[in-house]
Amino acid sequence: MSTTSYPTSEVEHPIFDMNKVVIFIFLCVTGCVTQKPVALTPLEIQSIQQREFETSKEIAFASVVSVFQDLGYTINSADITSGFITAESAAKNNASSEFLFGYSEVNSTRATAFIETIHSFVRVRLNFVSSRMTSSTYGMNSKNETALLDSQLYQNAFEKIENAIFIRAAN
Repeated sequence: MSTTSYPTSEVEHPIFDMNKVVIFIFLCVTGCVTQKPVALTPLEIQSIQQREFETSKEIAFASVVSVFQDLGYTINSADITSGFITAESAAKNNASSEFLFGYSEVNSTRATAFIETIHSFVRVRLNFVSSRMTSSTYGMNSKNETALLDSQLYQNAFEKIENAIFIRAAN
């Protein structure tokens, strides 16, 4: 009886390399992970949305109403006693989605302002919210609202408010 002896050392298979497989799987998994937007803390949101001015509540209130109108918003309500203002932009309808996909999509932006007197200054807090409403031909409606937290948006509005306050205070 003849026995065949095989070499005892392991032979590497040229196609299958465990290190390459592990690296490939790692790259596939990490390549598919999307980075979530960093959530802002309430204090960070407040610092974006709020400014203080050395003026009266009446001048600040009138300036905010004027700036909202200048930015294309329609004032829904304004109460100087509570210091609360609500406004809404013109709605934009996406007609192509209705034609192509059988549903209607309407986008608009809502804005609110709260103005309060604190000691010798006035604090103004703004809030902008994007609203997307859809309705299908089957009667299903949905609404999606998202807080707009772009600091440049708020900075632009506050610069306009500051200019309006300066003009009103000079008269």
